[in-house]
Amino acid sequence: MADLALRPPGAADRAAWDRLWQGYQRFYKVEIAEAVSDLTWARLHDPAEPMAAALAWSGARAVGMVHWVFHRSTWTAGHYCYLQDLYVDEDVRGSGAGRALIAHVRAEAEAAGASRLYWLTHETNTDAMKLYDKVAERSGFVQYRVML
Repeated sequence: MADLALRPPGAADRAAWDRLWQGYQRFYKVEIAEAVSDLTWARLHDPAEPMAAALAWSGARAVGMVHWVFHRSTWTAGHYCYLQDLYVDEDVRGSGAGRALIAHVRAEAEAAGASRLYWLTHETNTDAMKLYDKVAERSGFVQYRVML
């Protein structure tokens, strides 16, 4: 996508972020409480928080978003960077927007001295995995979780 611009969301970008955030939730068939979304938005703008975001803009339209979180690791001296959420509008998928958002997070992680950038995806997200297989390696680990 030739006219793509990436930047952190500003206060005036809440509606654009909300639209993409809702699209992400629809894609994964989840409903995140509005209060949690409000808290996430606040955290994304708090410099004391270890999380950040970027929106991908095509002209005046936000077409993609990414969130990432820095955290410590017991395996390395440097922090890890977890790319937590990545979403691109369906009509622009395959345009390079997803690749650009991943590259943006990679650059941010490298600039912060992180030792690793990683992310998860659902096993049914085969279209995205075609891209991920080109820009990263599969770790071989399987996620287990306990909801608390």
